[in-house]
Amino acid sequence: MNETCSSVPVPRLHLEVEPVPTLHLEVEPVPTLHLEVEQLANIEKADNFVRTLSLMSMAYNNATLSLENKEVIFIKPSKPTPTTILSLSTIDNAPENYFFTESLHVYRSPNHISQNTITPKLEPAKVIKEALSKALFYYYPLAGKLVRHADGKLRIKCTSEGVPFLEATCNRSLSSLDYLDANDIEIVKHFGINLPLQDESGNRYPLVFKVTKFICGGFILAVGVYHCVCDGTGVSQFLRAVAELASGKTEPSVKPVWERERLMGTITTNPLQNPMDSAHFAVSPFIPTTDFSHECSKVHSESITRVKMSLMKESGNKKGFTTFEILSAYIWRARARALKLSYDGETVMTTVVGVRPHLLDPLPNGYYGNTIVDAHVLITVRELIERPLVEVVELIRESIKGAIKNDYIRHSMDAMETPKAVKYNWESGATTMVTDWRHLGLLKKVDFGWNEPVNTMPVPSDEYASMGLCSILAPSNLDSSMSGAVRVYSCLPSAAMPNFKEEMNALNA
Repeated sequence: MNETCSSVPVPRLHLEVEPVPTLHLEVEPVPTLHLEVEQLANIEKADNFVRTLSLMSMAYNNATLSLENKEVIFIKPSKPTPTTILSLSTIDNAPENYFFTESLHVYRSPNHISQNTITPKLEPAKVIKEALSKALFYYYPLAGKLVRHADGKLRIKCTSEGVPFLEATCNRSLSSLDYLDANDIEIVKHFGINLPLQDESGNRYPLVFKVTKFICGGFILAVGVYHCVCDGTGVSQFLRAVAELASGKTEPSVKPVWERERLMGTITTNPLQNPMDSAHFAVSPFIPTTDFSHECSKVHSESITRVKMSLMKESGNKKGFTTFEILSAYIWRARARALKLSYDGETVMTTVVGVRPHLLDPLPNGYYGNTIVDAHVLITVRELIERPLVEVVELIRESIKGAIKNDYIRHSMDAMETPKAVKYNWESGATTMVTDWRHLGLLKKVDFGWNEPVNTMPVPSDEYASMGLCSILAPSNLDSSMSGAVRVYSCLPSAAMPNFKEEMNALNA
């Protein structure tokens, strides 16, 4: 998997495939001696060459990480687009969706056999800028501004001002960083957006791009988007469109559809009770704090299968449980133990559920707004810790089954539309939210000319709202040992992280 200079094969075989016959060694000892000396000299030269390449590789891989950023530019749509103001859906406008989310997409060098010595002619930033401009003609709302109307609702002001685009270069090879597949999450932060997200008037940019090129010719694409504009499925649809246009297609295979009015709720006098309103949340001795740690734990496929079989036998459920259901329960309990939450306090598990396939009024193909609702389970920490894991899994399963029913979806949207003062208590540590990135398509069909990405992951954030968020990720495409496995990204106070890591490691024991 490593792509260093030492991977260049040295043709030593030519020094050994023509041994001097024994007869000649006996009859003509002097020439034979001379030939052996030449062979030894050649071998020594070859070994020196290999050592030189190895030292060069070590120098590249051990160099202090350095990034050089260019000036920010704005990528505008390739053709004129409408100037208008567009409304967002009720789900888009939900307060919990008003946050900036970033993802990193890692692309290997096309010259990975000798990536430290050959610079590819293709410039990823140039290719992506041109394709992005073409895509924005179809997705022109993303080239506008996110503004808050007098009624408090968010809207998109379509101005065609463009998407902020930052280009950077890094003095390291991607292989020296394990293609961001190692556990050093702090390294990942360097490749995030790190740009002002608003203009002088305070209006927000819906979308931001950053391309970081490495000395190996590979690159990382950072994509930042406000979740209120589109969810993970919508982002994936947009990136596939950019990739298609980069490959030479004249238009995206899926045309974008706005139509946010299709998912509008109505004010109700009897909204759904939100467990985030709980006044009895558990507390942790590690909170408040400003010292956070991020971890990406690997869970092997054999471990997942073993737990599934055990829970199936324990429950008598012949259909079994999904990986998402099992890991959500396990993560919830592991976090509660690591945070040492007060036993008699309450804790809530929130799972993000995609409802597009379950709507009575189907959305058109190409709709890229939010189509998610939250499913909740509220119990005491004592129940979470002391009840069998299978019972916790069953609670989560039932909450998800309830969330995809049309009545729940409609009531959820009505509750979002109804003015209220819900306190989303992320600060206590009692809330765990789990999202699943594995089926968003971020590792498939997003090829700008460098093949599909070998890795994708979120950018760590030290905000309190991120502390309760855990993401289940697909493994890197370069690690064959992780076939069928998953990665779990999480954030916790640094004092609690060792305990959490111990809990997660126990899964693979």
